[in-house]
Amino acid sequence: MSDASRIIIFSGGNLGPWALRLIQPGDLLVGADKGALFLLQHGFTPDLALGDFDSVTPEEALRIERDSKRFITCDPVMKDLTDTEMAMNWALEQQPTEIVLCGVLGTRWDHSLANLHLLRKGLEAGVLCSIVDAYNRITLTDNRRPLQIHNNQYSHVSLLPLSLDVTGITLEGFQYPLHNATLTIGQSLGISNVLIEPVGVITISSGMLIVIQSSDTPQ
Repeated sequence: MSDASRIIIFSGGNLGPWALRLIQPGDLLVGADKGALFLLQHGFTPDLALGDFDSVTPEEALRIERDSKRFITCDPVMKDLTDTEMAMNWALEQQPTEIVLCGVLGTRWDHSLANLHLLRKGLEAGVLCSIVDAYNRITLTDNRRPLQIHNNQYSHVSLLPLSLDVTGITLEGFQYPLHNATLTIGQSLGISNVLIEPVGVITISSGMLIVIQSSDTPQ
């Protein structure tokens, strides 16, 4: 097991100062492809840099290899996984208590949706995982334990099924409560709820539920 209880993965999508503010003492920092360069450019040393590094120049790749604590590269053509999935797999092998993914959303919706699906790997491994960008925090929950979310900088909370149906949805601490409700893919019933208590609790009976905390202003 890693010495770090939390691992933050920085990928090559949308990144900014908000991502740097997530870093806490003791976090283990993983840079996937251009995400490693982002860390170095802002004074942080990646504990691990990995990927095919096809999004950086040869000079930048040399800098990443030289200045990262550990460096793993692969052929950009003969590989089956995205850089972010490779980073996620490595992070899960360290058995942390939490994984945060940054820079995994961007203009390429194929990559963004694939990265959203990576949350299922964390869920199945029993590791709390979330995707964070300047406007959103996205998590995935199932029926193994209730999900607690805190009333912080995000103004809205939306619920969307990842499985075909999610049953037994019960919300505590929300403006619009649900009790033993069912959401099916294609419904918008779970969009734009609001927390009215310091902590909200989401419980479900079956399925996988995407929970999106969002704000109209950047963090």
